[in-house]
Amino acid sequence: MRFGFDIDDTLINLREHAFHLYNKKLNQNVPIEFFQSLNRVEIHEPFGLSDEEGKHMWNRSLEEIYYTSCPPFPDALETLQRLDRQGHEIFYITSRPAEHGERTKEWMKQTGFPVVDEKFFYGMKDHEKVEIIKQLKLDYYVDDKPDVLNTLLNESVKVIIKDQSYNRHIDLPRMVHWKEFKNIIK
Repeated sequence: MRFGFDIDDTLINLREHAFHLYNKKLNQNVPIEFFQSLNRVEIHEPFGLSDEEGKHMWNRSLEEIYYTSCPPFPDALETLQRLDRQGHEIFYITSRPAEHGERTKEWMKQTGFPVVDEKFFYGMKDHEKVEIIKQLKLDYYVDDKPDVLNTLLNESVKVIIKDQSYNRHIDLPRMVHWKEFKNIIK
């Protein structure tokens, strides 16, 4: 089978990692419960930042957010390694900016994700992700963003949403923990 995966907030816990970095950088101690109840992707509001300040903070912190100790979600790495051992094709489709693409690919390899260079796509906007997903003729695609998944509903790919506080209003096959993946695709 052909499996496609988003990276940030699907395979790795990027936003929570960034939330902890924001606490440190801003010398605050905003409780994790604020992060867990956010109803949008952006994480700056609990820190009292405007949208503009939040965008600036995110862009200024990308290097640290992307390439420090951001952990994979529990069992995500093992799940993809198992799929790889079973002979399935694994594609990564991320909206990370082009200037971070090659480093992200290398970081994913170093972390232990089974990455084949020709099956790693980056540097596109969300609507461009959809076109790549269609062209790849994937059997399954996993992402956290409702805007991406909703545009695939009439396609042949089976979509799975990685549970996040900002996507709970979407009625799709939902994966809260990566241990559930095997049962969802059966």
